[in-house]
Amino acid sequence: MNIRNNTRRLAYDAVLLALALILAIVERWIPLGAIIAVPGVKLGLANIVTLFALLRLKPADALIILILRCLIVGSITGPVSLMFSLIGGLAAFAVMWLLVIWHGRWFSLLGISVAGAAAHNIGQMSVAVFLLGEPLLIWTYLPLLMLAGTVSGTLTAVAAFPVISRFQRLNLNQG
Repeated sequence: MNIRNNTRRLAYDAVLLALALILAIVERWIPLGAIIAVPGVKLGLANIVTLFALLRLKPADALIILILRCLIVGSITGPVSLMFSLIGGLAAFAVMWLLVIWHGRWFSLLGISVAGAAAHNIGQMSVAVFLLGEPLLIWTYLPLLMLAGTVSGTLTAVAAFPVISRFQRLNLNQG
């Protein structure tokens, strides 16, 4: 890869990271807790960027954007928030990355997004069980999170669809 392609790739990643950070911050301003009485439920707006990067860039780009977003937001919100965000995000990324291979054949954008939201919730629940030492949380709280994750994953897919369908896969290997 030459310098021009590296610069182009870095520029795409930087713009998408900035967008993911903006969406993560905007999401914190939405008073979702007033509507849904399930602590920890979020819309997952920044996952729009992760879905886009997975489908239109390289998986490495999506992973870098995800990790940097979690680290930057976590440096503002604190180490516990960072753990929840990073573990949930990595779990979601792993599942979505596996399903993207079959995108259009076996899995739609909706299926990939909902599966990612479910994996995110399982990752976060694992952190909660570890931190609190309460394994019963899995049986009592996880079903509520999975239901909320299905809704948020659906909304994320609906929001991501027009953007993803507008852009073809970006080939960052040619000038």
